[in-house]
Amino acid sequence: MANATIRDVARVADVSVASASRALNGRDNVRPELRARVEAAAAQLGYVPHAGARSLSLSRTGTIGVVLPDLHGEFFSEFVRGMDREVSSRGLHLLLSNMHADPQQGIEALRAMRGRVDGLVVMAPQVDADALGSHLPASVPAILVNCAPNQQQRAELRVDNAAGAAAMVEHLVAGGRRAIVHIAGPGGNIDAEGRRRGYVEAMARAGLEPRVVEGTFEQPSGAAAVQTLLGQGDRCDAIFAGNDMMAIGALVALRETGIDVPGEIALAGFDDVPLAGLVSPALTTLRIGIAEVGARAIVRLADLIDGVEDHSVEEMVPRLVVRESTAKSRNVKRLHQEGQGSGETTS
Repeated sequence: MANATIRDVARVADVSVASASRALNGRDNVRPELRARVEAAAAQLGYVPHAGARSLSLSRTGTIGVVLPDLHGEFFSEFVRGMDREVSSRGLHLLLSNMHADPQQGIEALRAMRGRVDGLVVMAPQVDADALGSHLPASVPAILVNCAPNQQQRAELRVDNAAGAAAMVEHLVAGGRRAIVHIAGPGGNIDAEGRRRGYVEAMARAGLEPRVVEGTFEQPSGAAAVQTLLGQGDRCDAIFAGNDMMAIGALVALRETGIDVPGEIALAGFDDVPLAGLVSPALTTLRIGIAEVGARAIVRLADLIDGVEDHSVEEMVPRLVVRESTAKSRNVKRLHQEGQGSGETTS
């Protein structure tokens, strides 16, 4: 068969493309009978491995490069934990770099990793992915995680942030909440923008007026958003923060003001970091399985390193996790400086 591909070999051998690639590259974790079947299929088709891909798969450093916007905080700790768990099971290592949401630092990180890693995991929700990707050699396997829309033709993992936010609004509305405020993440961040969009669209579908307070994804900005609402005296019976850390900051500020959560104000976040289930009241949130996303990125990257062609975008839908912070209440009050007033809603 002229110009047979690895996919053709996998089809004839009745195995996955990843298994075919591992068998042909002499990997140890392949059963002898499967290896023989793949080799027979390759011989039947006259398959010739791509020289560049085979070189990459056989000449390896045993290291995976990771470029992240930050290395601090529970979200990134969980993401790295998931990756580390997966690379450790494969006898590999991680090389981490922090770009601080600065494109130039991201470019420098990519340059520093050339020749030192077998492949790259790149998370850049606040950076132009094409500008960053232009400094990434086409020969280096890479997977993009939560990156902005781009023309890179790379494997990608994305979270359906808008769908998650819409599910949270629907949950709050079902609990009798009507004046739902959203604390948004930073502008230019695709996660923050997707969550804001999902919130606004869901509020419109419910016939409710959206109210957005700007935040930064950092805990202090959640507290600051509550102070903004207090100063304005806006009616509010629920706060949906764009991530858990802002929600926890909001919870601290509400407590200090003497406002009961969830009696007066329901509170929800996004991500389901470990701390979300430990605060009191435990935080209702949207679970994206942060560690699982990290592990999944490594699984797909390992296949790319083995020569598997993959330009697909895999999208993950967050799952609503309901905890005490959004429990129904018939005593919803107006949010102002004293934390008193009226404005009961019913479920």
